Amino acid sequence: MRTHRPTSLAALVLTASLGVTAAWPGAADAAPADKGHRPAVCSFTPTPDRPAARPVRIPHEKQKSHGTVDVSIITNYGPMTFRLERDTAPCAVGNLVHLARSHFYALSQCFRLTNSARLGVLQCGDLIRQEEGGPGYQFPDEVDGTETYPRGTIAMGNQGPGTNGSEFFIVHSFANIPPNYTVMGRQISGFAAMDAIVAAGIDDPDQDGPPKRPVWILDVIVGRQGHSASR
Repeated sequence: MRTHRPTSLAALVLTASLGVTAAWPGAADAAPADKGHRPAVCSFTPTPDRPAARPVRIPHEKQKSHGTVDVSIITNYGPMTFRLERDTAPCAVGNLVHLARSHFYALSQCFRLTNSARLGVLQCGDLIRQEEGGPGYQFPDEVDGTETYPRGTIAMGNQGPGTNGSEFFIVHSFANIPPNYTVMGRQISGFAAMDAIVAAGIDDPDQDGPPKRPVWILDVIVGRQGHSASR
């Protein structure tokens, strides 16, 4: 059986550079008109006590409130693509798209991997270390108490209510956790890459810590890998 092995960062840089054209650091402008749907009004608040780990503008307060957008997270294990739902989490989705277009996540590590009976997730988006190194702003949760987190879920991580920023997690098995985390969407491809990350193991006897083999995000691209269009 063919197995996925981590790819060198140099090779990934060359591969991704063929499909990424946005400038660094970029910024998402106000959401274009979404016919028949009013834009969501989002509250992105600066956090002076937690400055941005990389230069990035605060997203525009008005974000698209309807439809889907695909994003591809390019890792050293391969790409993983997710379909994000604006209808249920317009601010979180708009924020992730904004950070992706700004290349905020480029060449960052996923510092936490868990694989227990309660929680099986890969946590990414913190640029310095686990739960440190965000975008310099935060925004409220988008939850209604019915959220569940099956395999393939991509959701915002936080350090308490209303502290969303750049941190997110991907569920590789299941997550038996309270509905306190904004669900952005579901994974639609790249499950083999995720499974290979989990199979490589966790550098912690309690199965909650850094991956044994570092997991690198080369970049997060709006659209499927090899495509530049967004919806």
